[in-house]
Amino acid sequence: MRTALLLLFLLALAAVPGSLLPQRSLNPLKVEQYFRDHPSLAPALDRLSAFNVFGASWFAAIYLLLFISLIGCLSARVRWHARALVGRPPRAPARPSRLTGGQSWDSALTPPEAVDAARVILRRRRFRVALAADGATRPDGSPDFSVAAEKGYLRETGNLIFHIALVFMLVGVGLGSWFGYQGTVLVITGDGFANTLVSYDQFSRGRLVDPVGDLAPFSLTMEEFTASYQPTGQPADFRAKVAYATEFDGPTRTAEIRVNHPLAVGSAKVYLIGHGYAPHFVLRNSAGGVVWEGYQPCTPRDAMFASTCTLKIGDTGLAPTGPTREPQQLAFSGVFTPTTELDRARGYVSTYPAANAPGLTLTGYVGNLHINEGIPQNVYSLDTRDMRQLRVNGPLGDDRAAQVLALNNPNQRTVTGLPGGMSLEVDGLREFATFQTKSDPFKGWVLVAAIAIICGLLVSMRVRRRRIWVRARPVADADTDADTDTDTDAGATADTDAVTVSMVEIGGLSRSDIDGFAAELRAIAMDVRAATASAPRPLDSTEQEL
Repeated sequence: MRTALLLLFLLALAAVPGSLLPQRSLNPLKVEQYFRDHPSLAPALDRLSAFNVFGASWFAAIYLLLFISLIGCLSARVRWHARALVGRPPRAPARPSRLTGGQSWDSALTPPEAVDAARVILRRRRFRVALAADGATRPDGSPDFSVAAEKGYLRETGNLIFHIALVFMLVGVGLGSWFGYQGTVLVITGDGFANTLVSYDQFSRGRLVDPVGDLAPFSLTMEEFTASYQPTGQPADFRAKVAYATEFDGPTRTAEIRVNHPLAVGSAKVYLIGHGYAPHFVLRNSAGGVVWEGYQPCTPRDAMFASTCTLKIGDTGLAPTGPTREPQQLAFSGVFTPTTELDRARGYVSTYPAANAPGLTLTGYVGNLHINEGIPQNVYSLDTRDMRQLRVNGPLGDDRAAQVLALNNPNQRTVTGLPGGMSLEVDGLREFATFQTKSDPFKGWVLVAAIAIICGLLVSMRVRRRRIWVRARPVADADTDADTDTDTDAGATADTDAVTVSMVEIGGLSRSDIDGFAAELRAIAMDVRAATASAPRPLDSTEQEL
């Protein structure tokens, strides 16, 4: 048990980084932003799987050891509890009245009648009751007239249910990591994706998942995205209207995906986990012809959706320069602000997340992006080591290092003065959504286990384990014991005018809630005393005449 508790503590401690740091399986965009904000710390954390905590080998080692420890612990406890359930409550002690809260009194009933009356009362209070067997004797050889009662077995049952359900939850999580998969993809309004490996920006799968045959077949197109916000800028609701098909050339259905309201397609579910803005860029040559155009997603960086934009254009038509024929490629970095206002201290900022007055601050570069060398690059970051910053013309004036464009104003959304007489226009804006496709065939198993854990914990916390014993002895035996024990209840002294046949004792023990059990024991003792107390003896004829 100590080992299991230690491992459970380590498991909770190991899960802390997964709550504090962004996880690739949930939001890869935030992970990329973390790398940009902490260029020195992020790689070190990544080597420790800090951005994929729940899939890390060290995390799996902890919960597998916990799983083995729990099974070893539970196997013995289940056997002990099963024997206790079918067994009898422990026999009554010699003097139950000596226990804390115990009482004794004289009774007009014979010992068998007294313990039988006590049995009925304890049964009525839903105790599990066991009378001493006929002919049973005490260690001193005298007849044993006693009843043992026990209550609260559900406490241990709830405890075992809690731990067994925890084992099943660990099994479900483990099997889900083997047979489940999830992929994340960014989709701009009007575009879509298919549930195939090559469609996802980020994809992870269990070791027993075949990425070709086990992925649910479907394709999805986002037709419209709407977002609403409160006056303070807090998000109110996000909705993505999609069209999807589950077969090639099959019928197309429409659906609406909201936060915490995924789209179920076969064994997979498609979740909406994020959104942002994607401006439309058009690069034109000196003759006005289109060289390149496309929507470029920008990464949100604050609650008002001020976003970082990075644009890389490899095929510009510019001639290579220098003795090594370095390509002349264009790149732009900037900040997109949905509702743009000028702050004297911070410059252009966003004051509301909706695109009421979209603006874009751009800085241009020319040089070698190294995107044709076969080495993967982060599309959201820009390496300017072999690039030169441009001085461009635009709404802020000529020969400026940066320009601020107003996307809603046709006269203030173009940057000119680029190499070769080219110009860049930002003439449109769409919203994008980040979808996560997830398949976890054992999530129902985990849900049932989680419910059982809560139920078992509630039962183990609410139910109290207690035992009560009642013993009756003939008066002769009671007088013999009284010679050596004068500690009797104040109200148990027999009245000289009462018929006394036996002495009854009651006592009990509880493992928890001592104060509550003391009150319960007093109430039971009162009921048993009322059912077994001595009755006044009948008066003789002389006393009747008097």
